[in-house]
Amino acid sequence: MKNKAAYILGIVTLVLSMASCNSDNGKADGYGNFEATEITISAENNGKLMQFNVKEGDLLEKGTLIGYIDTIPLSLKREQLLSSKAVVSSQSKSVLSQISVLNAKLQTANVNKQRAENLIADNAGTQKQLDDINGEIDVIKQQILSVEIQNAPVVNELKSIDVQLRQIDDQILKSKIINPVNGTVLTKYAEASEITSFGKPLYKIADLSTMKLRAYLSETQLAGIKIGQEVTVKIDDADAMQSHPGTISWVASEAEFTPKIIQTKEERVALVYAVKVDVPNDGSLKIGMPAELWMTTDNN
Repeated sequence: MKNKAAYILGIVTLVLSMASCNSDNGKADGYGNFEATEITISAENNGKLMQFNVKEGDLLEKGTLIGYIDTIPLSLKREQLLSSKAVVSSQSKSVLSQISVLNAKLQTANVNKQRAENLIADNAGTQKQLDDINGEIDVIKQQILSVEIQNAPVVNELKSIDVQLRQIDDQILKSKIINPVNGTVLTKYAEASEITSFGKPLYKIADLSTMKLRAYLSETQLAGIKIGQEVTVKIDDADAMQSHPGTISWVASEAEFTPKIIQTKEERVALVYAVKVDVPNDGSLKIGMPAELWMTTDNN
């Protein structure tokens, strides 16, 4: 009986030893914190915020109009430019009419020139007739050039007004506050009826549907990872660790010292490589939340 009990005890010890060798050490492969791409939306014009419908926590879609800046001063300036353009245009009408008359004369002279050349070819015309017509054409061209030179300042002024009108239209368009990306409003910096200015922050937004875990791995672990690899990300829960599926989307090309937020002093002085893991957010993941990276996938 003693020999049989000893035999059974030996078998049990061997099995437990093999199981211990095949299991991991219970320690995560990497540690880090969740982050998201945060975008600060700023004003693109100066003036009073006439409307600004944003609250922290709002989920906004790309292209949503959420407010606008007062455009009355810009509209008044635009009307003033249109009046100036009308005055300048009336001044140039007489000059433009002169050019139209001269162009008609030039067209007639070119027709007469063609006729004279045909007559000479048939020995029915003289070279003097052709020379007279060529001289007339040269005179008309000089007259057109002279009128165009006189009209140049007016034309340039009209072009300048058109450029200013396009600038005003662009400023009016930029007075509309249109959300540029899908995301959740993290911070609101301004309120309706406040005076804002170009470049002043209005709110901060980030897409939280997929969070990024920035974790750190040692050099020896790099050989076992690749872009697109599926991993498990674990966060603290009330009773146990909560697991989330993740996909490695980025691996650093240079080593760095482990950030101070990572575990022990010995680990913080080690050289590590940063990786980013895309994790679908079910609403429980927050920016800055600590998490563990496990190279083995866990569906439970």
